[in-house]
Amino acid sequence: MYVANAKRLTHEGAKTMAATAIAEARAAGIAISVAITDAGGHLVVLERMDGGRFHTLHSATTKAVCAASNKRPTSPRGAQGQDLDVAHALGLALAAGPERWTAMEGGYPVLVDGECVGGIGVSGGDWATDERIARAAIEAIGAQWQSA
Repeated sequence: MYVANAKRLTHEGAKTMAATAIAEARAAGIAISVAITDAGGHLVVLERMDGGRFHTLHSATTKAVCAASNKRPTSPRGAQGQDLDVAHALGLALAAGPERWTAMEGGYPVLVDGECVGGIGVSGGDWATDERIARAAIEAIGAQWQSA
């Protein structure tokens, strides 16, 4: 077979995820940026809340791209899930491109029936809060953030 059927994240789904992330951030009393990409790491929605620091736009986007690419949450682990020291984490970011890989938590793949349809990145809170907000946004559209 030379052609496969594939699921894809819709613009409406991405907007719903962004709105959920912003509502969660408001409830936490923080200002975030949220980025949602398609499965290829191409930006679909990017929002920065009033009061959000400008660097969080880049951080959120990189987290979303990295999560979609690796099909797993962003973390200080390599592409195969191995622990990385600081030098290797920085080296991997430089080799992959600093806009394509990050060791910062807060990025998750968006999975539907085990298929990656996109990525989300949240930046602006502490890492645990960024992660919690990203997971809530994924769940808002009935998707998963980890393989079953």
